[in-house]
Amino acid sequence: MSDFQYSDVERFADIQMLRYRVPGFEALTLRQKLLVYYLSEAALAGRDILWDQNCRYNLPIRRMLEAVYVYLSANEELRQKEETEFRNFEIYLKRVWFSNGIHHHYSMDKFVPNFSEAFFRRMLEDIHYPIDETLLEVIFNPSLLPKRVNQTQGEDLLLTSAMNYYAPDISQQEAEDFYCRQKQPGDDRPVMYGLNSRLERDADGHLVERIWKSGGLYGKTIDRIVYWLELAKDVAENEEQRQVISTLITFYQTGDLKTFDQYCIQWVCQTEGDIDFTNGFTEVYGDPLGLKASWEGFVNLKDHKATERTERLGQNAQWFEDNSPTAPAFKKRECKGVSAKVITAVMLGGDLYPSSAIGINLPNSNWIRQEYGSKSVTIGNLTEAYAKAARGNGFREEFVCDTKTLELLNQYDDILDDLHTDLHECLGHGSGRLLPETDPDALGVYGSTIEEARADLFALYFIADEKMLELGLVPNREAFKSQYYSYMMNGLITQLVRIEPGRQIEEAHMRNRALIARWVMENSKGAMEMIMRTPGTTVASESPKTFLLIHDYEAVRSTIGCLLAEVQRIKSEGDFAAARELVENFGVSIDPMLHAEVLQRYRALNLAPYKGFINPRFRVQRDDRGEIEDIQLEYDEAYVSQMLRYGEMERD
Repeated sequence: MSDFQYSDVERFADIQMLRYRVPGFEALTLRQKLLVYYLSEAALAGRDILWDQNCRYNLPIRRMLEAVYVYLSANEELRQKEETEFRNFEIYLKRVWFSNGIHHHYSMDKFVPNFSEAFFRRMLEDIHYPIDETLLEVIFNPSLLPKRVNQTQGEDLLLTSAMNYYAPDISQQEAEDFYCRQKQPGDDRPVMYGLNSRLERDADGHLVERIWKSGGLYGKTIDRIVYWLELAKDVAENEEQRQVISTLITFYQTGDLKTFDQYCIQWVCQTEGDIDFTNGFTEVYGDPLGLKASWEGFVNLKDHKATERTERLGQNAQWFEDNSPTAPAFKKRECKGVSAKVITAVMLGGDLYPSSAIGINLPNSNWIRQEYGSKSVTIGNLTEAYAKAARGNGFREEFVCDTKTLELLNQYDDILDDLHTDLHECLGHGSGRLLPETDPDALGVYGSTIEEARADLFALYFIADEKMLELGLVPNREAFKSQYYSYMMNGLITQLVRIEPGRQIEEAHMRNRALIARWVMENSKGAMEMIMRTPGTTVASESPKTFLLIHDYEAVRSTIGCLLAEVQRIKSEGDFAAARELVENFGVSIDPMLHAEVLQRYRALNLAPYKGFINPRFRVQRDDRGEIEDIQLEYDEAYVSQMLRYGEMERD
């Protein structure tokens, strides 16, 4: 992939937009290109579902904002007259686009517009757009719906969250009781209750689910997804893949969660071919209760050469499971269906766009993973894009403690980052087992953080193992230290650049990293510490700054093993109290003095803490009869153009 350049397209607010390339697409057969094209259109077709899931006002607000933007874009004289207002309005709209709604994609805080309400009203009047006072109140009143997902202990997480998975007047206790009543005692193959529905009240005030399906909630959008999936089914690479798509279509048509389980089983067992995809209701991070899933779509190609390293991990999955420091009762006796590969992203959609994960492990159903296995992927062209965007930006020089450690990171960290993702997705999420009597949802609001911590700890523990050298996955016995240092530095210090002053840590992945780094520092008996000192060789400055020092990497590894054993116990037993104590004590609070220092140091670097991607665009070539004769990818579409085009697609 090194022949492909990943360009920094533009910057706004706290975001840096990048492009990614799709090496290997040109070499596909026409039938394969058609499959990729149809699956990609299906991946884009459900975008409005996610916007509505994130907040019930998102779609009408987006359409209103876009109408004003199109008007201003065509009126240069007015733009110049309202230059400051327009510039602030444009930044606001770009942030809303990026976050798929009016709340920040990571902090979950509502955006505060820097343009005036008077300006916006004038623009709406100019284009005769119906003025909805409720929408204006939502945009301009910072106290209204301030948080998309609230996870503050002691508060009602539903009544204080703006997400749209539950009717606004449904309390946390009501929802928890509703789904608790649905569960069948002794069911060892439970469906994922509530995954694909919105919980509402009927005319009599009773709680009922509105199912996301054809003919139900989001029905027209789902029909559009199904249209493209039907086309994809006809050009599938093999019969197994055709059956996977067919079962997914049936699930969309019926909304039946047992059909969804059947689809997941078929999908995880279907490993042949160069093209794969995900499409549907997948991750539950956007639901404070961790039940309801956001919509996402994703299409990818297999990177055969890079997959060689992940296959080595998958082939040795049982060895890793057997040698995990967790208690024997919590280990899988037989690791089934562990499939791992490196892939090339072709199209990002829904909750994977514009900000994307760099690794995926699915399905999320515990019993399916235990009986049939899981698919794990590292998204190679995106990890490379991130790495190239970070190269030479001064970040490491500012925050790494000394020249020796800096050289270690510069030499090994890109390689070890990919390996950490491989281990996290391929083996970490797929490891361990629940005890037979454990409810998969027992950890509730802490479930996502504990699961991410479990996978990260598994990866950190084994990345330092001799087995990595034996498998030829690390260059030497010292390389793992780069990952330990960068991970702990991030969890303790540098991830704070993503948080506004006065806030706590709320996002599950960030809580997980803080939890691990802080717990390990407290329990590793001086193996690592935070120090204040005047930088020497890294940055010329006279003010003391905070740095991480690791004195004993082997002791850090041993402590990581202890924490992994405890986190797996919490997961396996469904120990809610222990999960709450671990997360709240180590993963939430922030030292305000350290936070202020880190933000000041980061601002001086003039970097954007968040990055996202602009998708390539398909150029479809047809012959005289209108039949598709070739498909090519174009990489020159601007961010604004792409967002407006997607908006028009959804209104067709």
